[in-house]
Amino acid sequence: MKPRKNTKRVPSFRKLLRTSKLKLDNKLKNKQYKQQSAAKKYRKEQKKLRQAVRDAVCRKPFPLEEYKKKHVAEKREEEEEDDALPLDMMDEDDLKLMEDLAQKASFLTRDISSTEPVHIKKRKHESVIEKYEKMPRRMKTEPEKELIHLLPIKDKGGIIPQTMEKPVLNVEEDEEDAEEMEVAEDFSEEPLPVLTPEEMAAERKRKLQERKMHIAALASAILSDPENNIKKVKELRAMLMEQDPNVAVIVRKLVMVSLMELFKDIVPSYKIRPLTEAEKATKVKKETQKLREFEEGLVSQYKFYLENLEQTIKDWKQRKLKKSNVISLKAYKGLAEIAVKCLCELLVALPHFNFHNNIIVLIVPLMNDTSKTISELCCEAVQKLFKQDKLGFASLGVVKVISGLVKGRNYNVRPEVLKVFLHLRIKEVELKKDSEDIAPKKKFMTYKEKRKNLSRMQRKWKKAEEKLERELLEAEASESKEKKLKLHTETLNVVFLTYFRILKKAQKSPLLPAVLEGLAKFAHLINVEFFDDLLIVLHSLIASGDLSYRESLHCILSAFHILSGQGDVLNIDPMKFYTHLYKTLFSLHAGATNDDIKIVLQCLDVMLAKRRKQVSQQRALAFLKRLATLALHVLPNSSVGILATNRVLMQTFPKMDLLLDNESQGSGVYLPELDEPEHCNAQNTALWELHLLQRHYHPTVKKFAAHLAVGAPDEGSRALSLDLSRRPATELFEAYSMKGMTFNPPVPSATPRRKDTFSKKESFLSEELQQHISKTVIHKNLDFAKHLKESSLS
Repeated sequence: MKPRKNTKRVPSFRKLLRTSKLKLDNKLKNKQYKQQSAAKKYRKEQKKLRQAVRDAVCRKPFPLEEYKKKHVAEKREEEEEDDALPLDMMDEDDLKLMEDLAQKASFLTRDISSTEPVHIKKRKHESVIEKYEKMPRRMKTEPEKELIHLLPIKDKGGIIPQTMEKPVLNVEEDEEDAEEMEVAEDFSEEPLPVLTPEEMAAERKRKLQERKMHIAALASAILSDPENNIKKVKELRAMLMEQDPNVAVIVRKLVMVSLMELFKDIVPSYKIRPLTEAEKATKVKKETQKLREFEEGLVSQYKFYLENLEQTIKDWKQRKLKKSNVISLKAYKGLAEIAVKCLCELLVALPHFNFHNNIIVLIVPLMNDTSKTISELCCEAVQKLFKQDKLGFASLGVVKVISGLVKGRNYNVRPEVLKVFLHLRIKEVELKKDSEDIAPKKKFMTYKEKRKNLSRMQRKWKKAEEKLERELLEAEASESKEKKLKLHTETLNVVFLTYFRILKKAQKSPLLPAVLEGLAKFAHLINVEFFDDLLIVLHSLIASGDLSYRESLHCILSAFHILSGQGDVLNIDPMKFYTHLYKTLFSLHAGATNDDIKIVLQCLDVMLAKRRKQVSQQRALAFLKRLATLALHVLPNSSVGILATNRVLMQTFPKMDLLLDNESQGSGVYLPELDEPEHCNAQNTALWELHLLQRHYHPTVKKFAAHLAVGAPDEGSRALSLDLSRRPATELFEAYSMKGMTFNPPVPSATPRRKDTFSKKESFLSEELQQHISKTVIHKNLDFAKHLKESSLS
């Protein structure tokens, strides 16, 4: 017969190139697996045959009884290796014996996989002993009946094994018995001596002093050599689980604060990244390996410490106590406050180190906590982080988490959470400019200057030097300014997204004042595309009448910040915002609304001083008169700020001295109650309020009033000092504030007068007067009827 031709072709080299490496690996693995499985199957078959031959040679076969199959043989097949020869290497006698045995039914019906010997009774005595010795002492039995193997008994018949069932007891009964035993032991022991309160206080003081000394010793050892003593951080951290109920609370607080200060001191100024497998496999110097071990230990201990702080806060929030805990539920609040303080300190001190984002995720939800103390701690920490974050990476992370918190809580958060946005250090954002505009400019020599002033070799060196300088400048700009602008832009986008969500979906939320205040600060950085829509929303909020006077002031300030920046190109008449501010001014007084004068001063600066070309004379006169009237109703610091604004208006707008003359300057009568500044005829009145303000009890108010009464001159005897004339109105308002219950400038202390003392002698009376007094002092019975009778008779 002609052999079959192998039609399978060997793959070409080009086909092998197209085949992926993964496919080739899989093919190789499949081939190896098939070979291994075939070899294993062959070994099993050979082993079964060898076992059958061994049993047939040793004893005569007889029919087997039914035997339960067990899996013991399969386990022994994998562990044992037999030295018997395969069938192809047997002698002719052995093969003949196999053929004879195969003719008998007992051999054919026998289970070949079984390793149980056929004739147990005919085995030698030594094999029984060996079998007993090989048997495990502990057998896997059911939990209900556990056998205990005892020593066997040897007699004439052989070895008799002995076992005993172990009695099973319930767990509850065991626990009860154990408790009874403990109680019995307690009663058997001598009672502890009862300590007096003084002795208990002394013992507690001694224990506390020991713990303090131990903490101090560990901390000083770590600070002296952090690389060699980093393992002691674990020992110090273990004291967070102090179990002595007398000192547990104080010791845990001390350990928390100590570890926080330790990490602030020993943490490096860079972020530690985990090593890759390749880096771990490479051999390095001893110093490098030591540094790696220190960094790895530091990161792990820092992580465990943060987890301990987080667990403390969670236990307090969930009002849960562990069974083994020795601290009461009331003391957990103090522990939680210390844990929050430590997290806040680490948030501010280590913004560059590992797990900073995890700390942010812990701190931000606590800003909305019901506990006022914890909420204020977290808000202050975030404010500090915003103020000191120059690059903006940490600020971006906090802003994102706050935005998610506000949206997740359905805008039901405390206003203080959004007010922290006011402390962001964002003064400029990324505009659509080329990288050449962002990069710092440096003047390089032209080709003519080089040709004229430098030799050929010098020109060559100069060219290489200028190329290197350009690369350095580009790298510096991209690393510092571009990165900073990009982070600030992304941060501001998240802030405005939060603000716009609240304006759109939660206009009646208590967060609206914080939103309007934030828009007033960052409105000049908003994209021009949103200006029209934002102004419409602000005007609708004012017209709705649902806002308080302070919220409406923030709306006005936001609108004019928009119009004063990039909004100059927009053709929008903000007359309605002027009218609303003019109407709102008389809502302010010397009571609780006195602090809102600062917002009014900012609005006036943006609306009148910076937009003087768009403001008419009639409008400026109306505001000047109403502000002078308002100065009579507020506290001294507000009066100083208002008069400083009036000074700017009198110097900025011409013909403001009309109000210093009593004669009318046109038709009509001044209407002070009218809310329209353009139609109130302010030119027909006078600033009679300055006459009253010159008699004010505050010396600075007197100076300003006298200065404005003569037309606010820059020179002369009535001119203001440089300290008052160069400071803006808002700064003067803060400088003369009376929040600290102090008078600025301080009132000079008067020397106490001596009281005139008079002697008891009446030496200042004349002798005649003294005699007359002594006569009148004598009491006589007065008869009024007698005098009446005499007068009637006469």
